[in-house]
Formats: sequence, C-alpha cells, structure tokens
Amino acid sequence: MSRILLVEDDADVRLAVEHVLLDEGYEVDAAGNCQQGRAFLDAQPYDLLLTDGRLPDGTGIELADDAAHDGVPALIITGYAFMLRGLVPDLSRYRILLKPLRPAEIVEAVAGMLDQAVKT
Repeated sequence: MSRILLVEDDADVRLAVEHVLLDEGYEVDAAGNCQQGRAFLDAQPYDLLLTDGRLPDGTGIELADDAAHDGVPALIITGYAFMLRGLVPDLSRYRILLKPLRPAEIVEAVAGMLDQAVKT
C-alpha cells in the first residue's frame, strides 16, 4: 500500500482530498503547512508528496524540492499556476494539477505518478 503525504492549508480541501485517497486504499498523512510537511517527511518515508502550490509558510515547490532529495516524487495542486511561474522558471520538472479538482482527476494523477515512480 502506498503512503502519501498531503500538504494543503485549506482544511476543507485537505479533508476532501484525504478522503478521496483513503477511499482508494492509500495511506495518507495530512499537514496544513510547510513546517508540518517537513516534519512528516523527516519522520518517515513516503511514496508521493501531494502538495498545494501556495502555503502560509512557503510553497509546494520548496517541499517538492525537499522531497526530491529523498527520491519522493511530488504532485503540486494549485489555483495559482501563474504565480508559481514567477517563482520557478522551469515548471516542467513538476507535475501540476489545477484547482478546482475533481476526485477522478486526483485519483488518476496519483496512480500515474506512483506507477511512474515504480518503473524508474
């Protein structure tokens, strides 16, 4: 069973995405900001990081870069892709989903990322 770290500051979105993933059989830990997300990343291994692009104390890009050091792929969800472009010149190295998200879209993206990670 794959373990996913979900980092999302909007409690309603976090809860909804967490339930979608739990219903698909994934193990999920959820955090509301970068500091909490880093604490989870430091405490145990994950198969995937699913993070909001904008967080109250940093960005999902920063978390994705931290996770990449441990070989953890990241999927960034955001409603502000245009703002991320200003922070990161090369967004092509990240998989990004735009909000609002549909449950099927989340499931498909997560499964694809996990399948890709297994193949590499």
